[in-house]
Amino acid sequence: MSILPRMAMVLAAGTGTRMRPLTNHTPKPLIRVLGKTMLDRTLDHLADAGVAGAVVNIHHHPDQMRAHLATRTGAPNIFLSDESNQLLDSGGGVRNALPLLGNAPFLILNADIVWLNGSEATLPRLARYWDPARMDALLLLQNKPQAIGYEGRGDFFRNEHGVLHRIQDHETEAPLVYTGIMMIGPAAFMDTPSGPFSLNMVFDKLLATNRLHGLVHDGPWFHVGTPEAIGRTEQILQHLEHPATATTDNAAAVVR
Repeated sequence: MSILPRMAMVLAAGTGTRMRPLTNHTPKPLIRVLGKTMLDRTLDHLADAGVAGAVVNIHHHPDQMRAHLATRTGAPNIFLSDESNQLLDSGGGVRNALPLLGNAPFLILNADIVWLNGSEATLPRLARYWDPARMDALLLLQNKPQAIGYEGRGDFFRNEHGVLHRIQDHETEAPLVYTGIMMIGPAAFMDTPSGPFSLNMVFDKLLATNRLHGLVHDGPWFHVGTPEAIGRTEQILQHLEHPATATTDNAAAVVR
């Protein structure tokens, strides 16, 4: 499939616990990395790819989120999914927004991630690999050694057909990290609860039937999980996005 979905779900309702104290007064998606909020970086990727609409869920500092989104013009067209009264978690937030997302496959993106395209634009590349005959969800993954700022043990193994297997408790590490970007069909949310639940519930259901697939990203991806990670991310982004203005120290930081 080479047709990009018309709609995307942008998960922006989290409380950003690990990013405190910055998130005490600012929602994590509105934290700036090299002058641009992480939310705008995500929405700009959607706009560049030609995605028509994006549902953005809000909970933490919702008034700030509403005000910021109201300043955006052009694509994608923004639809708010208000979780001010109850945080629905990642899976519940998507399920709640299904009436806005429609009946066709759609994208899900975290609002607090930073990535750059690789050999081609990331989101069209994801759509090109989508095959509804074999998969109900296609996750964008990053090789753990190339996951900048990531310090966990990894999330998934991937076989030669792209089928994923989750890391088990007895395993020390997995080679692939979930980037917070995926393409998924709405049928994957059948029989899910109406309240809060994690997307891991959907993943586990699809893993059991070999319907969870993965595609490895071929560009830079950054795990910006703590205040300390912002500066390191900015150093590398400055070198990658604006190489003419990058200092020698910044270039050395990339090499290290």
